[in-house]
Amino acid sequence: MEWVTREHPHTDRIACPWLIRRFIDKEAVITYVPRDEVLRYAVRTGAISFDAPGARYRHRDGLCSFEVIAEDYDLLGDAALALVAKVVHGADVSADADITPQSRGLEAIARGFMDLGLSDQEQLALEFPVYDALYAWAKRQIPA
Repeated sequence: MEWVTREHPHTDRIACPWLIRRFIDKEAVITYVPRDEVLRYAVRTGAISFDAPGARYRHRDGLCSFEVIAEDYDLLGDAALALVAKVVHGADVSADADITPQSRGLEAIARGFMDLGLSDQEQLALEFPVYDALYAWAKRQIPA
């Protein structure tokens, strides 16, 4: 399946593709388009829109897009993934930046990747290991 979001990704627009490819559809195609083209692209191609105004999956009820997707796909029963979602929330929602000690660090990493001047797809590929490591860390935090 194809998913579409706004170009120039930051936290949620990297975290969501990681979630999608790791837990929903490992072959998912992630497409980045200009902000004002997301919904038209989704209608034209059948792609699932996320983290954009009017998108199918967007910030809702105080949750960031990552949390909304994880909730809608019933993934938050995985305690480690629920912890990752909390870290991502703090990194993405500036009012909640201190929700976890790791959130500000994740946001700083995201900002650093944005500043490298990479293409959206290069940035996506290079940031996936950050989320893999975050998930591995979260698994170690959950009591056996």
